[in-house]
Amino acid sequence: MTDQIITVLIADDHPVVRDGLRGMLAAEPGFDVLGEAAGGVEAVEQALRLDPDVVLMDLRMPAGSGVDAIAELTRRGARAKVLVLTTYDTDSDTIPAIEAGATGYLLKDAPRDELFAAVRAAAEGRAVLSPAVASRLVSAIRKPAVPTGETLSAREREVLALVAKGTSNREIARELFISEATVKTHLTHLYGKLGVRDRAAAVAVAYDRGILG
Repeated sequence: MTDQIITVLIADDHPVVRDGLRGMLAAEPGFDVLGEAAGGVEAVEQALRLDPDVVLMDLRMPAGSGVDAIAELTRRGARAKVLVLTTYDTDSDTIPAIEAGATGYLLKDAPRDELFAAVRAAAEGRAVLSPAVASRLVSAIRKPAVPTGETLSAREREVLALVAKGTSNREIARELFISEATVKTHLTHLYGKLGVRDRAAAVAVAYDRGILG
């Protein structure tokens, strides 16, 4: 993906925000904004029609919420990865978005370079979750009754550390000299041990428990 143009759909109910994001992405090599949407319902329609690599999704929009849109895109099996870009970082916003299927969660005050890096990571399907946002997810995502003694193996810790860096399964397999199928098996096992269901949640819990520094 690094040598290809990353196509983007911008979903935000504020025209000024959409214009600003379009301008930023247009000025940076490697991005192509295919379209815009002013609400969640329109975002789903546009994403299915335009098939972008990444949807930059605001959460609170009058014409259909971002969370509902993410859930619908997940249900419809859309190829696009959703990167939430919002001003809200409360549990009531972050948790539903991640659970609905968002690949990442970024705040609108993020620096320009961080936004570009996040879009590139999201296009690769890598979890984009800062420690600050991750810490807010832990209490609701983590299952309270995780079996005692379910510690991660050395290999599972290696895989988790690479996941936290935004490394794809293919890249993890290459770096650790194992197959992608083995990477997926390690992920399944560590998900079970941490009491989570996906990469973003695993990173969040790992930060909380001190598994990741």
